[in-house]
Amino acid sequence: MNRDSNAYTFLFAAAMVVVVAASLAFAATSLKDLQQENVRKEKMQNILSTIGVETDRDGAEELFGQYIQEQLALKPGGGVDTEVDAFKIELSKEVKKPIEEQRFPLYVADVEGKKYYIIPLYGSGLWNAIWGYVSLEQDINTIKGTIFDHTGETSGLGAEITQGWFQERFEDEKIFNDSGELVGVTVLKGNNDPKNEDKTDNEVDAISGATITGDGVTDMFKERLQHYLPYIKSQKATFALKQ
Repeated sequence: MNRDSNAYTFLFAAAMVVVVAASLAFAATSLKDLQQENVRKEKMQNILSTIGVETDRDGAEELFGQYIQEQLALKPGGGVDTEVDAFKIELSKEVKKPIEEQRFPLYVADVEGKKYYIIPLYGSGLWNAIWGYVSLEQDINTIKGTIFDHTGETSGLGAEITQGWFQERFEDEKIFNDSGELVGVTVLKGNNDPKNEDKTDNEVDAISGATITGDGVTDMFKERLQHYLPYIKSQKATFALKQ
């Protein structure tokens, strides 16, 4: 075949497309298990980080087994569904189900004799999904730590929710107000407490220029935590009886 002909050029290009596509498909299939394993360990890292346990990906599984004492899949009424693996619940899929069919993951940790409750969060930012984890101290009211992530928030603005300085604002904040009502934590611009010294106002200072993303963080706190209220009440009642 004449290598200078249009037919040769077309056939050569078609062959290259097939070869490249096949190579990419093979690579994706071959790496799928490794990618899933990395995602699993990164999830463990994120959960641990909310209780102050920092680790690399390789060490995550051992420490997760050491500190996480329970993994619960809660029903809407606060009961535990023992047939569901809490760790395998994907909130991006779970939130699309009718509320009565949803299960709510909860991780119970013990760090040097101190108990913590870790709750996954999921919501919407300016452009796409945002998510994270919040850990609560034994009173199930005081925040120990948080971690947030996003799909496509604006760099330098909404994407700043992933930064330590923003996440640290939530430490020691309360999710219940003085009247005992579950209110979560509001991300509020001009909250008159820019240094976040008042830990009883249920507010943290917002990121400048990222109002919608901040509102998304506020909403996912309130919406997600509300589903855990029956369980929280039962735990508080049990704790009170032991005193």
